[in-house]
Amino acid sequence: MAHMTVGGDAGRADVVTEPLPNTIDPDHFTPRLLALVSNALVWRESHELRRRYGLGTNDWRVISTLAVNPGMAATDIAAYAAMNKAVVSKSVATLLERRLIVLSDGPRGSRPMYLTTAGAEMHDLMLPISLRGQEIVLSHLDSDEIVRLNDLLQRLLDETRALMTLESEALVDGDADS
Repeated sequence: MAHMTVGGDAGRADVVTEPLPNTIDPDHFTPRLLALVSNALVWRESHELRRRYGLGTNDWRVISTLAVNPGMAATDIAAYAAMNKAVVSKSVATLLERRLIVLSDGPRGSRPMYLTTAGAEMHDLMLPISLRGQEIVLSHLDSDEIVRLNDLLQRLLDETRALMTLESEALVDGDADS
């Protein structure tokens, strides 16, 4: 392994300047490839949503979730859309300010939310931008491949969630043993 002195630090010989022998091939590492595709799609969507409507992907996710599940609370939206609660809270504040959603009575954190008429109209305007991402992903697949891809991704998602639950439980058990 090659070492070198960096930035005039004559005594430093602890900087690695050559690739390590045991690394991940980034061009064939599936989690990286999935993340890159996802990031590119989210960037495209967010850029278009911001340009056209002054709202981003996180705002869209809240609107989209309420379109499917009217009356969900912020905590439920966070779980359903796999979003951080603070991110949901920020989007909710933006959407309330823009009068795209309303809060109903209930204890903080479990107050049901609903789209307003303007929110439903915004949903319909934003929907084609989101659907375009799906078209990009599926454009080179036939209908059988699309079904298989979606089934595989759903299975991977379910297994990943189960693994995350097991790991969380192991951490809690490990903390209890300490």
